[in-house]
Amino acid sequence: MPRKYKVLTRVRRDSQSVANPSELRRGLLGAMLVAGVAATSVPAQGQTPSTTAAAPIEPETVPGYILVEPRPGLPEAAFNRIVGAHGGKSIGRIGSLAIQVVTLPPKASEKAVANALKHSPHIKFAEPDAIVPSAYVPNDVYYPNEWHLPIIGAPAAWDIARGGGVTVAVLDSGIDPTHPDLASQLVPGWNFWENNSNTADVYGHGTKAAGVIGAIGNNSNGVTGVAFNARLMPIRVTDTSGNASLSALASGLSYAADHGARVANMSFAVQSYATVISAAQYFVNKGGVVMNSAGNYATLDSSAPSSALVSVSATDGSDALASFSSYGPYVDLAAPGVSIWTTTSGGGYGAVSGTSFSSPLTAGVAALVMSANPGLSGPQVVNVLESTARDLGAAGDDNYFGYGRVDAAAAVTAAIQGVTTTDKQAPSASITAPTGGTVSGIVPVNVGASDNVGVTRVELLVNGALLASDTVAPYGFSWDSSALAGKPASLVAKAYDAAGNVANSQTVSVNVASAASSDSTPPTVSISSPTGGTVSGTVSVAVNASDNVGVKRVDLLVNGAVVASDTAAPFSFSWDASSRVGTSPTLVAQAYDAAGNSASSSAVTVSVTSGAPPSTPDTTPPSVTITNPVNGSRVSGMVNVKVSASDNVAVSSLSLSIDGKSVATSNQSSITYKWSPSKGSHTISAVARDPSGNQATKTIQVTR
Repeated sequence: MPRKYKVLTRVRRDSQSVANPSELRRGLLGAMLVAGVAATSVPAQGQTPSTTAAAPIEPETVPGYILVEPRPGLPEAAFNRIVGAHGGKSIGRIGSLAIQVVTLPPKASEKAVANALKHSPHIKFAEPDAIVPSAYVPNDVYYPNEWHLPIIGAPAAWDIARGGGVTVAVLDSGIDPTHPDLASQLVPGWNFWENNSNTADVYGHGTKAAGVIGAIGNNSNGVTGVAFNARLMPIRVTDTSGNASLSALASGLSYAADHGARVANMSFAVQSYATVISAAQYFVNKGGVVMNSAGNYATLDSSAPSSALVSVSATDGSDALASFSSYGPYVDLAAPGVSIWTTTSGGGYGAVSGTSFSSPLTAGVAALVMSANPGLSGPQVVNVLESTARDLGAAGDDNYFGYGRVDAAAAVTAAIQGVTTTDKQAPSASITAPTGGTVSGIVPVNVGASDNVGVTRVELLVNGALLASDTVAPYGFSWDSSALAGKPASLVAKAYDAAGNVANSQTVSVNVASAASSDSTPPTVSISSPTGGTVSGTVSVAVNASDNVGVKRVDLLVNGAVVASDTAAPFSFSWDASSRVGTSPTLVAQAYDAAGNSASSSAVTVSVTSGAPPSTPDTTPPSVTITNPVNGSRVSGMVNVKVSASDNVAVSSLSLSIDGKSVATSNQSSITYKWSPSKGSHTISAVARDPSGNQATKTIQVTR
């Protein structure tokens, strides 16, 4: 069943008038002493975006004045002759600076004279004096209520970019197509709940999310969206109660990616769903960024981070974690999510709370970054957002705020300055299974891949021919080797990143068993513990099983009935014998291989009592190994930390800690954890325990 996501604060419509905020302007100080600062513009709505950073917005100049700095050593008389040739006259310097304030004749062009002076070899710079207003403040009625926009630096960001040329897909309950603050922003979308083109809002949530992203700004009406020149693509993925399905979400991401959206927002806590992650990776591979909300459960969520999703927690007006916000290692960024004023269905406005609104706010900032520099790739946009976020909580990436609270002003400034360099570092790739030998039938091929920014896809080549591609870690393939029966084969994996860098894995050579000698050898299997005697309570049953190709499954049978199955070595079971007190049941293990061959162990008969288990205690600790990364190695990008353990009886628990913080636990014999390390040295520790309480620890050191 799909989860149900609701905002925590009911939206209310408010018909009371609110005074418009005054337009903030900076007056001329001393008629000449304000230095001009060039801002930047964005493409107008409907224009094709440039492939370079946005062009400057023309500042408002101070009539009759320019500011000029001569090169050091230029005599004053020579300076006066240079500016005098253009009708200018110096009226003095600015304080202790070398900058001269120059007046011009009444009809002279400040820009033209400044441009002419720039070409003089004796002038360091010349520019018109300019009026620099306070960071852009729209005149929308409820803008004064939108505390979240100033705190993230949106007004300063609007001096550089306002979202023009970027389409944001809103995967939600639809968008009210008649809302006066949204209607002109909409582009065609699709209804994946009813499979039609009707994307009108059926629950109200989508209209709220859309307003946070892109409500029209500076139209003297309602509220202002953070990217108010962006286009909004309504993608309905919910029923009338706001419930979304994974298939609808995945379909919506695919549609949006194929129809020009570069940012997608999903106000759902979907970070643990492989279907959505896979679809999000497709969106990323098309050059986009996908935002999702961390969840409103006020609890730790141990979902692993994903390079395909940007998961956003919520903060309040004091930059503290909102009381309702979920948190965990999957959180990438934080953004305001308490009392966020936005649009509501039916043309209204109101305040809402939840990570459902911190996520679209961050999506809007991503649109600003793309608008400021359309040439940035999706991973580069994410890098800009994370590297410029205001670090809150523990230094660096943490479970509560990720890399920090999003900072729109810093992000668009970084984007316009081109601080994100071209990624020239290739990924790394390694085939971890098989490693050689003889194979047959459908062969599982596992690949480890990592990159400094992010792996976009991994390909498997068999004898140089492309077999298949995988876009979501852990990367794996199923290869039907039957076409090469009786022949050798070479396997190579190729990993790609968003910048087009590619790297090959090592070549793995295998022999494919011939069809005539197909696998007809059954496995061997035996029960190693218990071997008989008296048992009670929960009994640990350990089984040894092997096969010439591979054991696919081991079943535990008690009196001929299957009570449990295990598919990975070491094969072990926990059998509850409490219902069989006073009886002597028979235990048998049955092993199967991929070809369907099977074998049964010798029967072990035990007597079940209500007393203590056999008196001989298990004192042998498990063994635990960290197979990736290698001790002492240097890591980068997203790292797959792999841990495995084994025991003479059974592994009851396996835990993984990084830098003293527990990040994953399991009752299985292996863990794979996706980790994005910060710069510096890191300690990775794994602890394995058996049912008797014996434990073993493995610790390694790595550096980024």
